[in-house]
Amino acid sequence: MVPDCSNGCPAPFAGERGPEVAETFRAKDLIVTPATELKEKPDPDSLVFGTVFTDHMLTVEWSSASGWEKPHIKPFENLSIHPAASALHYGVELFEGLKAFRGVDNKIRLFRPNLNMKRMYRSAVRTTLPVFDEEELLECILQLIQIDQEWVPYSTSASLYIRPTFIGTEPSLGIKKPSKAQLFVILSPVGSYFSGGTFNPVSLWANPKYVRAWEGGTGDCKMGGNYGASLLAQCEAAENGCQQVLWLYGKDDQITEVGTMNLFLYWINEDGEEELATPPLDGIILPGVTRQSIIELARQWGEFKVCERYLTMNDLTTALAGNRVKEMFGSGTAGIVCPISGVLTEGKRVTGPSCYPDGKSQWVGGVPQKTDLCPEP
Repeated sequence: MVPDCSNGCPAPFAGERGPEVAETFRAKDLIVTPATELKEKPDPDSLVFGTVFTDHMLTVEWSSASGWEKPHIKPFENLSIHPAASALHYGVELFEGLKAFRGVDNKIRLFRPNLNMKRMYRSAVRTTLPVFDEEELLECILQLIQIDQEWVPYSTSASLYIRPTFIGTEPSLGIKKPSKAQLFVILSPVGSYFSGGTFNPVSLWANPKYVRAWEGGTGDCKMGGNYGASLLAQCEAAENGCQQVLWLYGKDDQITEVGTMNLFLYWINEDGEEELATPPLDGIILPGVTRQSIIELARQWGEFKVCERYLTMNDLTTALAGNRVKEMFGSGTAGIVCPISGVLTEGKRVTGPSCYPDGKSQWVGGVPQKTDLCPEP
């Protein structure tokens, strides 16, 4: 069964792509070495996020001397990497995250993978890793999923998480653009990202002493350093009884992201308008695929104003005090859509609506509809 990625995959955005790819690997050159021993598939209801992996992986080696080697699908195994590799010392690495779903019609579909490939390309440019042809990488990933298709859970509450990763492997302690690199893709069947369930509300901890990203930095790229540096704040959030961090930025305490998710506020704004608002892509916000899809869906509905705008902590607390917040939620590949019940800030807990106005979420319902997971009868 070949995964379908045709649904919702837009054409490339003009002006976003870097220089033309002069050298890349090709899916037609793919080497496949099947695993001789296949692992037992787990129960979809018992999956812990990101701890179980499929039988195969994709690897592609690159060097400045010889360029890209042929892509290789082979049995899942540990990497062999030099202790001086730049990825280990200087964070010369990036990753992506996307999912394959098995629909109620048993077809396997990916959710807008072209957008993930574009974002990975942009991250590679920012990290000085070699560029590649996005369509060729996607085709290699599709073939990997086809080989491991039985690992896509037969479940509407689980999926196959796809983790492309790109690392600098040059064995040198010099801080420089790497002359060797490795791109690899691993697959993991997953259930809910949160232990309490995908759509259970979470509480947020907001403290301006920690910043996730800053102007001129790498907050709009999917690089491991952005996430590793957030762990201490996440631990403090847990110590204060909260599940996630509400990241603030600037002297006016702009609210930017929720943990590893984009932030949305569905409210009655200062002008009395019903509005869905989310922070703009100004360089400190990760351009999420789910984020973009929610914005596009909401604009198609045409039922309320949709705005990419700056929001501050004062805007939020004032709106909560005035009962103008209809719903807050985070969005991302791992958690899909996660409702927010309240925020702990300056020792005070401010709460908002933790359920949906009509008992169900139009945001949650829109994602399966967009992926054709629940086709019309």
